Amino acid sequence: MADEWENEQTAPDQDAAEASLEEFGEPEPPSKQPARNIEFILDIPLEVTVELGRTSMLINDLLQLGQGSVIELNKLAGEPLEILVNKKLIARGEVVVVNEKFGVRLTDIVSPIERVKSLA
Repeated sequence: MADEWENEQTAPDQDAAEASLEEFGEPEPPSKQPARNIEFILDIPLEVTVELGRTSMLINDLLQLGQGSVIELNKLAGEPLEILVNKKLIARGEVVVVNEKFGVRLTDIVSPIERVKSLA
């Protein structure tokens, strides 16, 4: 009697599962879904920042700045610039001039392992 009750209880669930597979089709395994799944994120805007260096200043020193003032940064001349995406370091590079405009040539891409370590 208990066996009959179990069969009655499981059969409708199995029938529903089979019906849903027939109605919607079997899902493709992840390996068969190419990069088209990434297309929906390609239009998300990101904030890209190129950091030449940093410094700390007192408000009094900041108020004294004028045209021609020089601010000393924490990086040495020739050190790579840091390229940040949404405030996370993703690459390093160097300044270049292209058609009279400044640009950045990427010289080193931060590995995924380094990016994960920087989150901690």
